[in-house]
Amino acid sequence: MPVYEYKCLDCGKEAVVTLSLKDRESGSVVCPSCKSKKMERIFSSVMAKTSRKS
Repeated sequence: MPVYEYKCLDCGKEAVVTLSLKDRESGSVVCPSCKSKKMERIFSSVMAKTSRKS
């Protein structure tokens, strides 16, 4: 599942959240600190993990 970075608009804390595409599209992101649903996605660099050694 993809990993996304969010910032809570209520408490100001940032969180790394693992979401399915369905959960992300439905907007069901909740702040792990204050349980607010007012989360804003932070656009960051992409990290890929592969099973092959390079």
